[in-house]
Amino acid sequence: MSEAILVLNAGSSSLKFAVYGGASGALVPVLRGKVAGIGTAAVFSARDGVGAAVPEADLLQIAPEIGHDALIPLLLAWIAGNGVRITSAGHRVVHGGRAHAGPAKVSADLLEELEALVPLAPLHQPHNLDAIRSVAAFAPELPQVACFDTSFHRTQDRLAQLFALPREMSEAGILRYGFHGLSYDYIAGRLPEALGARAEGRVIVAHLGNGASMCAMRGRQSVATSMGFTALDGLMMGQRCGALDPGVVLYLMQQKGMSAEAVGHVLYEKSGLAGVSGMTNDMTVLQASDSAEAREAIALFCYRAAGELAQLVAAIDGLDAIVFTAGIGENSAEVRAMICDRLGWLGVTLDMQANAANATRISAAGSAVAVLVIPTDEEAVIAAATHRLGTDLG
Repeated sequence: MSEAILVLNAGSSSLKFAVYGGASGALVPVLRGKVAGIGTAAVFSARDGVGAAVPEADLLQIAPEIGHDALIPLLLAWIAGNGVRITSAGHRVVHGGRAHAGPAKVSADLLEELEALVPLAPLHQPHNLDAIRSVAAFAPELPQVACFDTSFHRTQDRLAQLFALPREMSEAGILRYGFHGLSYDYIAGRLPEALGARAEGRVIVAHLGNGASMCAMRGRQSVATSMGFTALDGLMMGQRCGALDPGVVLYLMQQKGMSAEAVGHVLYEKSGLAGVSGMTNDMTVLQASDSAEAREAIALFCYRAAGELAQLVAAIDGLDAIVFTAGIGENSAEVRAMICDRLGWLGVTLDMQANAANATRISAAGSAVAVLVIPTDEEAVIAAATHRLGTDLG
């Protein structure tokens, strides 16, 4: 039986997993998969290390209404049935607060610390922590590692982290933390291969998916980012509004009588592409629609993205390269073109044929700014971090 590291990314209704094996420095995926529709009509899918679908007969058999607590033991047993012994587990944890500039081994004290951060990432943190607890309940001897989306941004200086709030609030932890750090960490590692010497220069990475943000890097470290205290800030997203005049929140509560819970539901789940279009948060569906509302939602998404990118340019004193990544960034030539069309003043020029083909380099030969498309791999970052903290795969 081969030994491997399990990587888990738990969401409210989904569980993504990956299994990595191999010696130090040569970790490779053995299995990847996802359970969607948890709690209602759970559906399991998996692929092997070369991307081939696991045969239907070998798929995990789960009840439609199963929850995370019962699902994870079934998943671990299924992995063992495929000839793999898990030696440790690494988890995506969205919020690590101020204390963590890197991954950390899971302990009771750490879990208590991370539980206090749930209000800052209510859509993600509870499920991330539930997955850790479920693994611990099933295999208490198994080492676990928490990898934080906020850690990558701890290199930012104090000004990039501050809000213009009373000092005592900042000292109490009301700061700009930033998110999607695992994705940015992976892209930073790929930049030398993609950009050569320019990798150490002024680069803005656009992580555009259902959750969306941007990160301005210099020396492949975070200098500034679009998300702030929570994952609600910054860019317009699939269901989240992004940056919003705080007066809107006050108006909804004071004048419209909405509760904090109701306002939160609107901002986190009813806004963004879904809210503006009145249809869906799925960019592929919106792009296929000829409705005026769908076109407006896409246009607003791109307008807001170009504006946020321009603001980040000031934080790094110019721009050498743009990298698009994540589901929309990697796959939507239309979105990339609409964003870059607003950035011509920066010297951005696309090769439209390369862009349409989702090529790695999509900037034209004469473009002053390199524009790239690099698929992200957060699971690889988690696996490597888990391995570094002591797992021996022989």
